[in-house]
Amino acid sequence: MSAGDGLRAHVVVPREHFAVDVSLQVGAGETVAVMGPSGAGKSTLLQTLAGLEPLRAGEIAVEGRVVDRVARPRVRSEPMHRGVVLLGQKPRLFPHLSARENVAFGPRSVGAEIRAARSGADEWLARVGLPGSGERMPHELSGGEQQRVAVARALAASPRVVLLDEPLVALDPETAGDIRRMLRDQLVSTTTVAVTHDAADAVALADRLIVVEGGRVTQEGPVREVLAAPASGFIASVAGLNRLVGVASGGGWRSGEVLLTSDDPASRALATTDGVALAAVFRPGDVRLAEEGAESWPAVVTRIEPTLVGARVHTDAGAVDLSLAAAGGLAVGDRIRLRVHPTLVRFVAML
Repeated sequence: MSAGDGLRAHVVVPREHFAVDVSLQVGAGETVAVMGPSGAGKSTLLQTLAGLEPLRAGEIAVEGRVVDRVARPRVRSEPMHRGVVLLGQKPRLFPHLSARENVAFGPRSVGAEIRAARSGADEWLARVGLPGSGERMPHELSGGEQQRVAVARALAASPRVVLLDEPLVALDPETAGDIRRMLRDQLVSTTTVAVTHDAADAVALADRLIVVEGGRVTQEGPVREVLAAPASGFIASVAGLNRLVGVASGGGWRSGEVLLTSDDPASRALATTDGVALAAVFRPGDVRLAEEGAESWPAVVTRIEPTLVGARVHTDAGAVDLSLAAAGGLAVGDRIRLRVHPTLVRFVAML
């Protein structure tokens, strides 16, 4: 990315127990998802980019223009002058203004003629799936409709960068899916940073994924690649994968009594040096119950979680998805044996 494109930032903000220290570059028209555990610093990152949280060190540039810098010469642009808009979990519409006037607010605040601003607002309402809704007041709209108006209001202001702070988290799954698709269509040419806890949001909206844990970037890359090869337990959980920590041993992976091999060439390459720390990654749905044998390992049931099609049985050595019939005779504390085929296992280097 050239210096004049998109968003370039190094954000340093102290927190109570750690400092958020994150660098990111987002190309013009690119969407980058940010994921991490609660309290990792994701919202602090967005608040700082938007100018709502003071930058303590580093620099923020939007389309090549520095909008915040701590080093001399000091730069501090006010939030409304950054070309950045932040859309959060709550729509925060002006309750006394109609949907049309809410959307027209941004253009009018920078000098647009009233008639043009209102006409543009109606166009944006149609683009987000609310044609003919201009006269409706916020209290007459559902939660999903209010969020659509909030998206229209944000984009009608012609921002250079859009920041999304989990705008779908309070919506029901069907509504969230509809708005996710709408966002994907409307943000296709907009530089966007999207904080989310939902892997579906990251896959649907983003080109790249950045993982922030304890205020630091722990993994980044194309969304599907990061989710398929999680470098931390958090991302493994988000992706719905088992991630067992061990070491390379004899060209495979070992942790105590558990010995796994992989048919993946990249994984085998990581396992060539005995003792190197590795994580073994595989889907609970690919695990099978097994009898005593070299290709299986012992495990103790720690939790049984109902799923839509059966149960996920968690153990001290990975989880396995079972049918209701197969899981029906199991209880916490039971000893079982598990196995997974080498074609379904990947090894990942430890952080």
